[in-house]
Amino acid sequence: MKIAYVCYEDVGKYSSNVENEDQILLDYLTNKGLNLTMEVWNDPKVNWANYDLALIKSPWDYFDQIEEFYRWLNKLQNLKLDLLNPASIIKWNSDKHYLREIAEAGLNVTPTLYFEKGERPDLAICFEKLNSDMLIVKPCISGGSKNTIKVTRTNLTEVTLLLHGYLAEEAYMVQPFLTEIETGGEWSFLFFNGTFSHNLLKKAKQGDFRVQHYLGGSIHSESAPPHLLNSAKEYVEQFAKGCLYARVDGLEVNGKFLLMELELIEPFLFLFTNQDSYQNYYIALTEMINARKGLIHRIEV
Repeated sequence: MKIAYVCYEDVGKYSSNVENEDQILLDYLTNKGLNLTMEVWNDPKVNWANYDLALIKSPWDYFDQIEEFYRWLNKLQNLKLDLLNPASIIKWNSDKHYLREIAEAGLNVTPTLYFEKGERPDLAICFEKLNSDMLIVKPCISGGSKNTIKVTRTNLTEVTLLLHGYLAEEAYMVQPFLTEIETGGEWSFLFFNGTFSHNLLKKAKQGDFRVQHYLGGSIHSESAPPHLLNSAKEYVEQFAKGCLYARVDGLEVNGKFLLMELELIEPFLFLFTNQDSYQNYYIALTEMINARKGLIHRIEV
């Protein structure tokens, strides 16, 4: 089976400062005998019809070119090129309005208000609605802390004007700033083909609230309390069926897991934090490949 290993054109904007996970994982999988070729998702020279399967690894700039990204996904679907993760789930997960659907399913999600493109909201009402003296504003389609702003009553006027300008282009979301991000850190749980692989704890640097490692955050390989892991599994079981990978990001608030994001498109997998992670990924991928080979065989018969 010929597999496209889909990444992005690395111009240094979103690169990890930890390790080149894409290349290390690719080398690991090819050394195991899998036939993978790294391809840039929006490279016009790629003939996607030559592949049997596309493994969506790290199209990290998709949100900067979202309409082109959707067209690319549609093209692969029209070619009937099987995708991991599935195209329908990738489209759903690309817009953080998905958090509303997860909350409606009864799972714990960070309280979120949405402002749609073209609106000019009174941001001051969000302090009361979200019962918080500090807010976080960010685009609904985003990544890497793009246009993410901390809002207080002190900078409210300035941020409101900025937000109104942003809303002329796209939808935004507002969430309460949760102090647990500073005091406890953000948990990430990694699942491959629905099976738990490993977890870690991310902490922001002093004076910041962003936990991303390329923004100065630190990574801690720690065992999570069982009740947090059990909660993380619920999001995967309900919303990541058929996915090769899923990363569940959240906080422990008042003893319960609270989802920040369910990452199903291009998450950094922090494979270096666990000695079994590469093998876990390989097993999950081969299970999914073998299931597809069996389906192809039955169709041919």
